[in-house]
Amino acid sequence: MRGITAFSAGVALCLCSVTTSMAGPSLTVLCGVEEVWCAEMKKAFEAKFGLEISMTRKSTGDILNQIRAEKVAPTVDVWWGGTGDTHLQAGSEDLLESYQPAHERDMLPWAQNFFAMSGGRSAGIYAGALGFAYNADLLRELKLQAPTCWKDLADAAYRGRIRSGNPNSSGTAFTTLATLVQLFGEDEAFRYMAALDRNIDQYTTAGSAPVKAAARGETLIGISFMHDAVTQKQAGSPLVIVAPCEGTGYEIGAVSIVKGAQHLENAKRFVDFALSPEGQGTGAAAGQNQVPSNARSILPLAAPDISMIKMVDYDFATFGSPEERSRLLERFDAEITATN
Repeated sequence: MRGITAFSAGVALCLCSVTTSMAGPSLTVLCGVEEVWCAEMKKAFEAKFGLEISMTRKSTGDILNQIRAEKVAPTVDVWWGGTGDTHLQAGSEDLLESYQPAHERDMLPWAQNFFAMSGGRSAGIYAGALGFAYNADLLRELKLQAPTCWKDLADAAYRGRIRSGNPNSSGTAFTTLATLVQLFGEDEAFRYMAALDRNIDQYTTAGSAPVKAAARGETLIGISFMHDAVTQKQAGSPLVIVAPCEGTGYEIGAVSIVKGAQHLENAKRFVDFALSPEGQGTGAAAGQNQVPSNARSILPLAAPDISMIKMVDYDFATFGSPEERSRLLERFDAEITATN
């Protein structure tokens, strides 16, 4: 009898384990930062809370498209990382859940302003300035002059030697588009992008891909956020990082809970962790160089000093609206990509 009881208990334990493993993850996250940071954040959160995360890395525009497509029956709980204007757009389309995070009072002023702008639906987790970087070895080999301004990139000397993201999928590239419009005015910005287009060898899906290609010597110049170029330079590549002379835009990377999240309480835990010094420290641990939003977080030593860079007064409200984003992307597709 004892043997039968022991056997039954063993079967029950086995079935319990199977049921647990079949239950799936306790949280589903779409990650808009670099893959290495996605993995570091997943590891840190799982270790702290003993929960299993399904973490998938995608470009910002692709994340927005997935959340839109799943509006009626979301499969995603949290959107972590990626440019803030895209998060604002999702919030304006009623795709995000409002939440007051535990560390909101510790946020730097730019992050507090972003949180208020989002109506409490998105919280800023990092900031980074836009720029470009060139491969110094390749520049010397080609005997070309180093670019220092946005307008320099339209020079015919760089024909087929510049790489940029596609703003339809890349949050970085949409920030570039919005930055140029704010710097030069819309019509002049599109005339400039048409001239620049002649020098673009490829529009990439991911925003960090251009500087990675420049670091490898596959192209001369990559347009990306400066912190992504710093990471490549730290790895030993001969990149020179440029803050354009006319001024530049910047991103606020954000975290949001998807409306209708299946694991709401765990999603709130993730947001709180993402805004904590411990959670933000996973960026530096993964070799990333964004400026963290929590005033108590430690700034990565190699993070660009954005206070020393000439910045546009980036209009997140305008360029985070669905109507303006769609309109600019339609014009870009009609006037720029079609001629590439």
